Parts: sequence; structure tokens; C-alpha cells
Amino acid sequence: MQDTIEGRVWCVGDELDTDQLIAGKYLTIIDPAELRKHVLENVDPTFSQQAKPGDILVAGENMGCGSSREHAPAALKAIPLGAVVANSFARIFFRNSINLGMPTIEAPGVREIFRPGDTCRILFKEGRVVNVTTGKEVRFPPLPAHLMDLLEQGGLVEKVRQELQRAEART
Repeated sequence: MQDTIEGRVWCVGDELDTDQLIAGKYLTIIDPAELRKHVLENVDPTFSQQAKPGDILVAGENMGCGSSREHAPAALKAIPLGAVVANSFARIFFRNSINLGMPTIEAPGVREIFRPGDTCRILFKEGRVVNVTTGKEVRFPPLPAHLMDLLEQGGLVEKVRQELQRAEART
């Protein structure tokens, strides 16, 4: 994973729940390409067609509230978004996102400094989110080393897979 991510901004509001991210009727889909087609379709029907790899979703309060379904961050990762940044997250959504290898940053006040189409730069080690378009920025506590490690390895499953391969190679 890069120390800095920069991308075009998509904005959503407060209390965006997992059913709004990916409707419950799609929970039988496991293919990321198919999930991608339905991301945010009830909020912004154009999102899945217009979002590009590396774009950044900026949200308000309690992003990802609702059920604990992993389909929500998996669908966002299928874009693949560069990151999700919010004023605050539902804890299970935050952890599911990290576990799936989706960079997820909680930065209070971040939603207020962005408009759709702005350019966002996230400096992970410095703990800063910068609106490149306007120059405004907010700070966040950098992610702990173990969470950065999960992101760098591509998520929890990939990290375990790599550890098992290394263990097998030693025996």
C-alpha cells in the first residue's frame, strides 16, 4: 500500500447504512465484478458506472451503520476505491473494511471540507487528509502499525495466506 493516496472525491452524507451501500437482495452475489454493478444504486444510480479505480468516498457521521455484512466494503473495494474517509464509522464496518484491505480513515470534520469532484490526498504516515482543490485539510491519528500491516498485505485473508506460505516454506 502507498503512503499517499490521491483521487477524485465522491461525497455521501451521514448515517449511510450497509443496505444503502449494497442492497440486501444482492447478498447472494460473491463475484466482486457483479457486486460492483450495484454499489450505492439506491443513493446514486450512476455511481457504479462513473466511479473509477482510485476514487475516494468521503462520508459524514456513522458511515456503514446497520448490519455487519462484509458485502458493503467488498462492493466498494470492487470499484476499486482508493479509500473511504469519514467523520466517523460504525465500528464493524470500519473493521470489515480494514480486514478486506480497503483503506479506511476516520477524520472528524473531513466531510465538511469536500465537495463532489474535488481531489483528495491522504497522507497516512502524517495523519492528514488534504483537499487538493481548496487547500483545506484535517488531521487524523495515523492507523496503528498492525492495521497498516493488514492494509499493506491486502487484508486479513491475504495476510494469513502469506504467513501460511512462509511457514510451509520453512518446513
